Amino acid sequence: METFHGLPVLTFPQFTDLRRLPDNTSSVAWRLQCDPSEPDGPYEHMDRFVASVPLEEVRALVIGAPWYDNEDDGSEVIEELCALAPRFSALEALFLGDLVAEECEISWIEQSDLTPLLEAYPRLQELGVRGTEKLVWPVMRHEGLRTLRFESGGLPSAVVRAVTASDLPALECLELWLGVEDYGGDATLEDLWPLLTGERFPSLRHLGLQNSPLANEIAAAVAQAPVVARLESLGLSMGTLDAEGAMALLSGQPLTHLRRLDLRAGHLDDAMMLRLWDALEPAGVRVDMSAEKTGDREEDRRYVSVAE
Repeated sequence: METFHGLPVLTFPQFTDLRRLPDNTSSVAWRLQCDPSEPDGPYEHMDRFVASVPLEEVRALVIGAPWYDNEDDGSEVIEELCALAPRFSALEALFLGDLVAEECEISWIEQSDLTPLLEAYPRLQELGVRGTEKLVWPVMRHEGLRTLRFESGGLPSAVVRAVTASDLPALECLELWLGVEDYGGDATLEDLWPLLTGERFPSLRHLGLQNSPLANEIAAAVAQAPVVARLESLGLSMGTLDAEGAMALLSGQPLTHLRRLDLRAGHLDDAMMLRLWDALEPAGVRVDMSAEKTGDREEDRRYVSVAE
């Protein structure tokens, strides 16, 4: 990640030269990431960060390797963050699992029970989670969260149901990378329905139901979903959306009130892309259809962007 929570991401150095640290601690999102094979291992790395940076000024924190990799489920860093919560008094945003494929495939990233974390940080505004193996989301009320994002090759239905059952009155942005069943993505349209009715999350303005092999079915449901009328942007990207799903969107309720419709990395042909642009761009809707998977028109060869 290069930016997070509107801030540039700065990786805390492996071996700290205090003269290189920014004067304004709150001006960056701090990434804790180090090579566990180096003499300065993860615990020493965290200790140096705590000793070197005024924690009460940190607004955003990104956790990478080695706390999240194929040998650690992340529970230890959750415990550390909970213990440090009184000192992270200004923390607004947290991202768990900022790894790339060279470090760990997304399906191998193991998370843990986030209940203690959410209880320890009631004023947290933004939470991003990459990888959802062993992830537990509590059914709870959290008054601070405005942005919640799950990046996954397979988001478990239990997590989806727990999120939709939670009371998140301030939530404005929700993104779910649903993924495929082979990697745990077993959520159904029925699981998503509480989101689509508009009865949940009264502040919601952006909804992303992304990276799904059910993209056409989701598009057809979204075309009739009450929640869409109060959204400012909608994301159905990275999945198997084709002309059938796009036609359902055009045939359903008006979408001209949206500022942005994200259909990136689907399976749309040129004719359908032109039709979508002609229908929505003149009304001021930014329709993003970049990176379409143009080489895989056959239905049995279509795929989501993120799986293993």
